[in-house]
Amino acid sequence: MEHSKHTQYASSEKKDPLDPGSVFNGHFDGLAERPAGGTGRAAAAPQPPGGAESGSQRPVMESWREERTRSVEDNEMSLPSLAKSYTTILRGLGEDPQRQGLLKTPWRAATAMQFFTKGYQEKIIDVLNDAIFDEDHDEMVIVKDIDMFSMCEHHLVPIFGRVHIGYLPNKRVLGLSKLARIVEIYSRRLQVQERLTKQIAVAITEALQPTGVGVVIEATHMCMVMRGVQKMNSKTVTSTMLGVFREDPKTRDEFLTLIRS
Repeated sequence: MEHSKHTQYASSEKKDPLDPGSVFNGHFDGLAERPAGGTGRAAAAPQPPGGAESGSQRPVMESWREERTRSVEDNEMSLPSLAKSYTTILRGLGEDPQRQGLLKTPWRAATAMQFFTKGYQEKIIDVLNDAIFDEDHDEMVIVKDIDMFSMCEHHLVPIFGRVHIGYLPNKRVLGLSKLARIVEIYSRRLQVQERLTKQIAVAITEALQPTGVGVVIEATHMCMVMRGVQKMNSKTVTSTMLGVFREDPKTRDEFLTLIRS
């Protein structure tokens, strides 16, 4: 798997990294850009492009702290309307929602959908706030084969696969299980794989300010397997490389070799 073949983002998603108002799904793109300095491991950590609040804009480092758009109370309030919508769907499919096997299906489906999208109820800071530690370690940290389940936002069918994460610490490390929690928060939302990959990398960059971050996702999309082209064995691979993972081919190759081993 060569980096040059990794999925590239559409031009419509690229924003000016120097523009403090440039936001990618709750994140300021500027903070995710490569760090200043050389291409080796001693390169400086990325710095925010601007720190002061201006009008309604928040400081760059605050962007990852404000992502919760749904609460447990919201779930309770919306459950009846969601169930009613599933009843309408069943009728539209030609089914009888009153037959025995479907009597509780609308409520089950509504509850399941709330679980599949529970990432909207969580914020990255909730899981990372007590798990960032000062540590004089500057060698690569990798957690690979993290199971991932998500929902395609185009067809509302599952995406599932594995996530591989690596980063080069800059005097701070993250509890290893928290990398899996970051994946869980972002994957449990309506997603496209390209955005999911970038969100994970940006969240780690904003939380730790490491020298570099690499994220690779390999996933199967049921919208390709069950419908459309119906290619049973197809997989989609996306990557995001930030800092020295993007700048230094040797660092990137080391990461890609280790996740394949």
